[in-house]
Parts: sequence; structure tokens; C-alpha cells
Amino acid sequence: MDAEKLIEENNRKRELLTPGNEAYYSDLLIYIRLQFTLSEQQSEEILMEILDHLLDGQEEGKTAKDIFGDDPKGFADEIIEQLPKEKKRAAIPFVAGIVGNIVSWVLIIRGILILVLSQFLEVKTEVNLFVTGVVSFGIACFVSLTIWLILRLINNSLFKEKRNTKRNMLKAGITGAAGMGAVLLLAKFTPEIGPSLDFPWWASLIGGAILWLIIYVEKK
Repeated sequence: MDAEKLIEENNRKRELLTPGNEAYYSDLLIYIRLQFTLSEQQSEEILMEILDHLLDGQEEGKTAKDIFGDDPKGFADEIIEQLPKEKKRAAIPFVAGIVGNIVSWVLIIRGILILVLSQFLEVKTEVNLFVTGVVSFGIACFVSLTIWLILRLINNSLFKEKRNTKRNMLKAGITGAAGMGAVLLLAKFTPEIGPSLDFPWWASLIGGAILWLIIYVEKK
């Protein structure tokens, strides 16, 4: 069974767990899946083995703590040490996919806005290549920082009985707002150096749609 089918099966079987066992197992699952350098296939296989073992124990009236102990993080770390590494699961493709998604929607929205606004006023359709490059780099940095922070907040909240969810959401929100503000400032104050190209609404709309379609197909 491949990783994708294992994930689907895992989601189905987790519904059979009691609330306490589900909370214990979910922390294990998230913690192991957040280790992007591990083999995805073998990570999902071991997670399924743990889940099956837990379900068997649950039928006998045992809890996750009875089966795996009171130190779920230590138990997870032992599993992680035994799993092989896999370079293909590096975070770069993941980040690139998110950046590509953002760029595709920016292009689509830009095309629609220019089409609508041009009916009422004169709209500049030229794009400076230097500014575009700087802003694109800023978006990539913003997305990378936001993902890193969110993953860190999730990781730090695992294996704790009391979790400050509101505080974590506030931190993520502030980071997101600050990052978007920085990108907008880059777009506004970066000087136009070098050549500019005419980029009409239809080219923006088609380019964004094609990019979005490519990313969508790649995910499938």
C-alpha cells in the first residue's frame, strides 16, 4: 500500500479511537510527519502499525499510555531514529508549491482587476522586471518564514495537556500581517531599474490559470 492510501486508511481508522487515545496518537502522528527528512512511505507504515496495535489494545480496555508509556515524545524520538532518511521529502518543493500557488492567484486577480478597472479609467499594464524579481523573492522569504513559524508552533504545542492555541494563532497572525506588509512595501518602494514589459490583463489571467493548473496536476 502506497503512502497516500496509508494516510487515507489511517484517517478512517483513527475515528475508532477513544478521545484520550486519539489525542495521544494524533500527537505522535503529527510529530513524526513533521520530520520532513524521513521516508514518507516508511513513516506511514510505522504509523499504521502503531495505530493497529493501539486499536487492538483498546479492545482489551487499555489506553495509549498503558501500551506506549507516559513519554510519547521519547517514544516518537526512538521511532524517528530507526526510520531511514529521504531527501525527496525536503521542504523546498513544499514551499515552492505554496509560492507558486500565491503567484498564480496574484496573476489571476491582477488580470481580473485590470480588466474591470480599465473599463472606467486608464490602467498601467507595464511590469518592471527588477521590481518583479525583488517582490517574488520577498514573497518566497515571507512564505518560508511563515511556514517555519507555524510548524514550530505546532511542534512546540505537541505532547502538552494545556495548549495556548489563541496565543499561537496570534503569533501566526502577526507574522502573516507583518510579512504581507513587508511585501507590499517592497512593491511600492523598490525602484524601477532596467527594462519593463507590457503585461496585459489577458496574459496575466492566462498565465495565472496555467500556473495554477500545473500545480494542481502535480499535487494529484
